[in-house]
Amino acid sequence: MVSSFSVSLVTETYLPEVNGVAMTLGHLATGLSARGHRLMIVRPRQKHEKVGRLAADQLLTPGIPLPGYGELRFGLPARRTLQQLWTDEPPDVVHIATEGPLGLSALAAARALDIPVISSFHTNFHAYCQHYGIGWMHGGIERYLRWFHNRTQATLVPTTALAADLTRQDFCNIGVLSRGVDMGHFNPARRSAALRASWGASDADPVILVVGRIAAEKNLALAIRAFSAIRALKPQALMIFVGDGPRRHALACKHPECRFVGVRHGEELARHYASADLLLFPSLTETFGNVVSEALASGLPTIAFDYAAAGNLIKNHVNGLKVPPGDDAAFITAAVQLASMPERLTAMRTACPASVGGLDWENIHDSFEKLIDEIVTRHDQAPPAPHFSLW
Repeated sequence: MVSSFSVSLVTETYLPEVNGVAMTLGHLATGLSARGHRLMIVRPRQKHEKVGRLAADQLLTPGIPLPGYGELRFGLPARRTLQQLWTDEPPDVVHIATEGPLGLSALAAARALDIPVISSFHTNFHAYCQHYGIGWMHGGIERYLRWFHNRTQATLVPTTALAADLTRQDFCNIGVLSRGVDMGHFNPARRSAALRASWGASDADPVILVVGRIAAEKNLALAIRAFSAIRALKPQALMIFVGDGPRRHALACKHPECRFVGVRHGEELARHYASADLLLFPSLTETFGNVVSEALASGLPTIAFDYAAAGNLIKNHVNGLKVPPGDDAAFITAAVQLASMPERLTAMRTACPASVGGLDWENIHDSFEKLIDEIVTRHDQAPPAPHFSLW
């Protein structure tokens, strides 16, 4: 039986922000707390929040908007604050979920106090460079990420493929912790004829769905090209975008044939997944892609590239189609093929939920709990670390 422990979770994104990292961390925090472990969240303040101790379980630090993502913030360095906090209330382990200035100062503070640290590799920041005109920074960002994560006791990644990729790049101590999906929340029973009618779709009209941030790195132009090809054969087809982001306004103006419905939460989001007929997921910059597992749990066949979550979860002609990464023509062909086969989509809808049955959050919590227990035990049994400077 795993003994009770205390964790300081340091992250530059957290609920109620809408992204896969915030959602994943929220589930992990809830799972640890429900099992009797003590948790302190350290994060940047959001709008209308004050810096300081929000409650017994949250510390808010200074933060500024992330360029290109105004609704998100990254934390400023807070080493002195964290070192004082962890001197007064030392956690058994520090879990750093993001590698920004706040995460870096947390790494320095934890190492100075000889507190074991684990980290998560949630976002391919170096892969985003080409989409924001800073491709020249790719190598420098990759080196920084390697330096950062190699100074922690373990780096958690969501897939074995990403673990192998980072290992080839000389990242050390990589562990796999998949992301879960709430099967009770996302399921085919959420399908709604009323919602489809509000879109102007009959039972026979194919509804194509895209879910996620509407941003340059999500490769959404490919999804729109695929939809255009579908409409050439199925003029009654509809395309729904769920989400928000810096490219939403421009895409909505350029493509009035598509419907942009904004961010959806909770049961409303689940109904959107279950009420569509085919998900297009054209991104090539994911570390996992929670959208894929949520769609499959909802009974929504999915077209995606063969990597990250899609590479593990999609079985061709069973719950969707996956194509070689970067092969746009194959992606469009696959989308047209499935959209033109309503009977096949119906059969796939039945098969989809079983393909993500192993991602129940309780299984993920079990693995995370055991990992932390191992890290804490190993640290307690190790000889005292010599004094050193992070720099």
